[in-house]
Amino acid sequence: MELACLDLEGVLIPEIWIDFAERTGIDALRATTRDIPDYDVLMKQRLRLLDENGLKIQDIHKVIDDMSPLPGASEFLDWLRERFQVIILSDTFYEFSAPLMRQLGWPTLFCHKLEVDSAGRVVDYKLRQKNPKQKSVEAFQSLNYRVIAAGDSYNDTTMLGAAEEGILFHAPKNVIEEFPQFKTVDTFADLKQAFIDASVRELTV
Repeated sequence: MELACLDLEGVLIPEIWIDFAERTGIDALRATTRDIPDYDVLMKQRLRLLDENGLKIQDIHKVIDDMSPLPGASEFLDWLRERFQVIILSDTFYEFSAPLMRQLGWPTLFCHKLEVDSAGRVVDYKLRQKNPKQKSVEAFQSLNYRVIAAGDSYNDTTMLGAAEEGILFHAPKNVIEEFPQFKTVDTFADLKQAFIDASVRELTV
């Protein structure tokens, strides 16, 4: 049995923090795991910037409510779910995800939680577990699933490495150069073909 595991931001939806940075004009909020591999360092920077600029969860929600999946993402996800069990493994937060998950047909999502105070200040974040993407893949394998995984950032590479087949999708040059062992594709058509090639079952487009 085969399972498809996908990252969310940069694969199926735009990077939420980049859209938020563009909306607020705070350029430092553009940083993602493509730029800062250490997720704790990245999140502490984000929380500090939110606090310094008086931004609350409601401000982030306004941006997310206007966002849509990447062009072709919904169709790709429908194609994939006809052929695999699909799990989204993301470092986003449940408090962010609902509007975009609705547009994608509510796929199964494993991610994290934010700690928000009564005034709407984002004061902390809670990881589901340490190194959750790799640990999830290993857990699925313990249930006798063969995993094909796709992602775009540094924080996806342990997931890709743990999977039987790992695919970089529309990844930046620095990630591609540091992880040449992974197949690299840039379009949903090529990502479909990569899943077909990686599968031990006979699949069709």
